Amino acid sequence: MSHTAEWKVRLFLFEEDRTTKARLELDTGTTRITGHGTARCNPQDSDVPEIGDELAVARAMEDLALQMKRTTYGDIGAVGAGTRPQDSLKPYTGWLDAAAS
Repeated sequence: MSHTAEWKVRLFLFEEDRTTKARLELDTGTTRITGHGTARCNPQDSDVPEIGDELAVARAMEDLALQMKRTTYGDIGAVGAGTRPQDSLKPYTGWLDAAAS
């Protein structure tokens, strides 16, 4: 069985007061999921906007991936195919901060 699909992704970056926020919107045509990520520049470090952009986007991608896994595992369970272990839904250690959750 052959299948072709096009999913659209939009990325928005916002920077203010040494804090960068990323919003990543995925539109599958039937579902919309939004990932969020935040990066803060340490006051002792040089402000390099590209680094904040990269880190905030990476965190938004991880957030989006986690939501996609939750959706997928729910869909797997809904069709009676079983579910994956809940441990696989935990965020990666070290990247999630209080403001990004």
